[in-house]
Amino acid sequence: MIDPKDPKLGDIQPDDENASEHVRFSRRLFLGSGAALMGAAGMGLGGSLVSTPAKAAEGHNAVALAPGELDEYYGFWSGGHSGEVRILGVPSMRELMRIPVFNIDSATGWGLTNESKEVLNHKPWLTGDCHHPHMSMTDGKYDGKYVFINDKANSRVARIRCDIMKTDKITEIPNVQAIHGLRVQKVPYTKYVFANAEYRIPHPNDGTGMDAIDKYYTMFSAVDAESMKVAFQVIVDGNLDNTDADYSGKYAFSTCYNTEGAVDLAGSMRLERDHVVIFNIERIEAAIKAGNYQTLPGADDVPVVDGRTGSELTAYVPVPKNPHGMNTAPDGRYAVANGKLSPTVTVLDIQKFDDLFDGKLQPRDVVAAEVEVGLGPLHTAFDNRGNAYTTLFIDSQICKWNLENAIKAYQGEQVEYIVQKLDVHYQPGHNHTTMGETRDADGKWLISLCKFSKDRFLPCGPLHAENDQLIDISGDEMKLVHDGPTYAEPHDCMLVHRSKVKPAKLWTRDDPYFAKTAEMAKQDGVTLEKDNKVIRDGNKVRVYMTSVAPAYGMDRFTVKQGDEVTVVITNLDQIEDVTHGFCVVNHGVQMEIGPQQTASITFKAEQPGVHWYYCNWFCHALHMEMRGRMIVEKA
Repeated sequence: MIDPKDPKLGDIQPDDENASEHVRFSRRLFLGSGAALMGAAGMGLGGSLVSTPAKAAEGHNAVALAPGELDEYYGFWSGGHSGEVRILGVPSMRELMRIPVFNIDSATGWGLTNESKEVLNHKPWLTGDCHHPHMSMTDGKYDGKYVFINDKANSRVARIRCDIMKTDKITEIPNVQAIHGLRVQKVPYTKYVFANAEYRIPHPNDGTGMDAIDKYYTMFSAVDAESMKVAFQVIVDGNLDNTDADYSGKYAFSTCYNTEGAVDLAGSMRLERDHVVIFNIERIEAAIKAGNYQTLPGADDVPVVDGRTGSELTAYVPVPKNPHGMNTAPDGRYAVANGKLSPTVTVLDIQKFDDLFDGKLQPRDVVAAEVEVGLGPLHTAFDNRGNAYTTLFIDSQICKWNLENAIKAYQGEQVEYIVQKLDVHYQPGHNHTTMGETRDADGKWLISLCKFSKDRFLPCGPLHAENDQLIDISGDEMKLVHDGPTYAEPHDCMLVHRSKVKPAKLWTRDDPYFAKTAEMAKQDGVTLEKDNKVIRDGNKVRVYMTSVAPAYGMDRFTVKQGDEVTVVITNLDQIEDVTHGFCVVNHGVQMEIGPQQTASITFKAEQPGVHWYYCNWFCHALHMEMRGRMIVEKA
């Protein structure tokens, strides 16, 4: 018989490289996998319950994962206009979890609970348009602390804690409209989150000056990653698009279109060149420290500096018209701007930026190459072998090209830089390689996020799923290995090795996430971990109860019609995966309470009578019996 407390078994984490060499024990294994236990006993303690990966073709990765086998990578997908972030396993492409961010989620109570409303700033409307998820870094490597995501629809930036996989901060960016491009500072750590505002607006935007289009402008913002306050903003020329940062911590850079300053389609495509604007972070910080900034009405605590053409804080590098993606190569030497309306990708030599700002070079002198890759280049990802992978929206292809050969070809050498073109289905936007935006790029997998999917999946009415495609890039040739239907315009994704992500199994009782609720309980003289009581304060009633599967700490409580009722539940279970829920029938009240978590929700008891509440997350064999009554007395 296997002893689950045997120290040889340990506490195997999903990120343990030797996890497949150990027996992994969990609540589900004990409750429902007796056969697996017997098999483990037959193998001995050193045996394995994890299937061997499907054998890969020579020179390529294995694709199929057997039941019980863990993915090598976490993928964080933006949920587009659904307003959420999704976690997928790669290479399985299995959806593991959805993290509500800017949306309402009735499963978890996001947008309903007091804790989530605090994060959402109590907005009466909840919409979002998530675009670019990016993880915080230390020394140019993912550190597994936070994932940041923008909301283009409402000019916001959100932060997700990777230990609990919950959104814990949302910041509205003042003075601008439509936060689009978002990236993190990579070195020495993520001090700032860089956020591009796309649309030019009048300042102040108060109904005056609306016809003075030549005076419209937008700004580049830096958000403090810890406080989530806007640290500074930089006024720029043109419409900001995508952004990235270097591996020295000195520079960030963004693609800009609409150099023309137009407000119509034709006007914004008139010129043959737009630009990449380079931000000198050190100089911007020094200018603010010296007091050389302004503030704008309504945002008196946000320093704003002028980085328009001619400023010492920025540099403008002309590139072909309407550039889109901005991507830094893992070696830190080069960054590329993708042409969109030009069939070219422009390669910038980051090592020359110092001389550019010192006046020793002209802007175009930092261009190392400008090479044709195909029609509609939007975004470029990288492997660890010097290759770049660019999405070609119009050609519906991924173009694999060699960075050094492209530079040689641009210098006049007769060398082929395009390695391969692979058809994808159809019209790809973003793409992402495993660890490809860090120093740890490993060149194993590429995701192509395709905007259309006609004929790839069963039709489900006029609205079609979109198509995320998994491509094996570990060999000499790209191999398309998987189609994955996905919903509601998943704009971008990022792929992180599982060793970088260490999520918690249980909440800690002092977690700041529910600190405000805990403080309320303290003021009421309530000990959350043991008390089950009702506190009345006029027509405001606070109901405190615990939960241990399969029962709440109280099976009834009484309030009066018209009372504002706050229910606070503390889940005392200490076994991972024993999540409880709380739902009051016909009241729009439901929430998730994970093991050792405290959660609260406030509502009005408007109808007299008996109203049942119950656990709506399966937690026990007697889950159906986990319930109670709210008695609402007539006023």
